[in-house]
Amino acid sequence: MHEQQDEDIIDLVLRGDRNAYAVLIERYQHFVFTLATNIIQNREDAEEVAQDVFVKAYNSLQQYNKNSKFSTWLYAICRNTCLSHLRKNKIETTPETPHASHDNVTKTVEQRSEKQILQEAIKQLKEEDATVIQLFYLHEQTIEEISHILELSESNVKVRLFRARKKLKNIFHNKYQNELTR
Repeated sequence: MHEQQDEDIIDLVLRGDRNAYAVLIERYQHFVFTLATNIIQNREDAEEVAQDVFVKAYNSLQQYNKNSKFSTWLYAICRNTCLSHLRKNKIETTPETPHASHDNVTKTVEQRSEKQILQEAIKQLKEEDATVIQLFYLHEQTIEEISHILELSESNVKVRLFRARKKLKNIFHNKYQNELTR
């Protein structure tokens, strides 16, 4: 069976087929929930925000500009909704650094997958740096798409990405290099 393109589904929804929107929800629910969880860092709040994102997207569907991918547009709604939620609830987005002995740190690092270590390192970045890294590497957005999402010029996105990579490299070097080479 031929899978419908997002734009075709959106056209159906805009013509009154509310049930067609369920296809978009199913297609992007994991994407939205994962993003919300990464930003909010609380599963229950992330579930609530994810629902809000789909309601907002549905209510704003007529404003979707088909020049960018639907996922890019949805990402922007999700990010803004998460940030509003954090501001409203005054939730701190940076986790506290655990105080552990060197032996415990080494043992813990050895047990983690590379992905978990990467996510932990990304959490140590400032929000703006973490966002650009996540968009580019984890969500595979292009520089142009990131530019639209963050409302920055493409050259500014490239500079932020370069600086964020450099900071991430320093985090790995300073925090994890000794543990990973053992």
